[in-house]
Amino acid sequence: MNDLFGVADKVVVVTGGSRGIGRMIATGFAEAGARVYISSRKAEELQATADEIGAVAIPADLSTSEGCRSLAAAVTEREPAVHVLVNNAGAAWGAPLEEYPESAWDKVLATNVKGPFLLTQALLGPLRAAAQPDDPARVIMIGSIEGFAVPLWTNYAYPASKAAVHQMTRHLAADLAPDVTVNAIAPGLFPSKMTAFAFQPGAEEEIVKHIPMHRAGRPSDMAGVAMFLASAAASYVTGAVLPVDGGRTLRG
Repeated sequence: MNDLFGVADKVVVVTGGSRGIGRMIATGFAEAGARVYISSRKAEELQATADEIGAVAIPADLSTSEGCRSLAAAVTEREPAVHVLVNNAGAAWGAPLEEYPESAWDKVLATNVKGPFLLTQALLGPLRAAAQPDDPARVIMIGSIEGFAVPLWTNYAYPASKAAVHQMTRHLAADLAPDVTVNAIAPGLFPSKMTAFAFQPGAEEEIVKHIPMHRAGRPSDMAGVAMFLASAAASYVTGAVLPVDGGRTLRG
């Protein structure tokens, strides 16, 4: 079982790793013995998280090509091969339709769609260097259940970007096999800065009524799925978009 599900000694890069879902995933890998690199824009917050979980912090703005290239260069200076890339860094913007700004589209699409593509592109060499005949390298995209269905709030760019991430996952999976598998996790309700509004008094209770499991996601729920996709157990899984939502999407 350790050989099948273990991730010890794998080199793992997690973007947006200082908080929320990225921190959950990075913590899980670090606790399981992987060598973890985390990245985000805010250097002080990033370093604090790295110190707490036992990771290496590399600040970068992953909404730009320069930021993606600088992160890839910093990682490859330390590691010749990267076993797992988790493209988690993301942005959201909520506003009514009549007021929704063009700048929101630019920010959200650059961070959520262009960034993961460019970073995957920049790390192709190290990913392919890590690939073994029976153990490909892994790219894990973080999508969203909002990429499947119309959300309850007006955040137009975000669900559009996550639907794009799901399709990009399939496209990359077809192109990068057999050396690299590419899969996406589509989270439902998990605690993060982006979903803080849903955890206000009274709000969480109302939201979880619509989730068949009757609760929000926990850090172990997210870390466990990510580590499965990175392990030998998932070496034949590619192009999948896996909802991790307690069954929320079963109810439309």
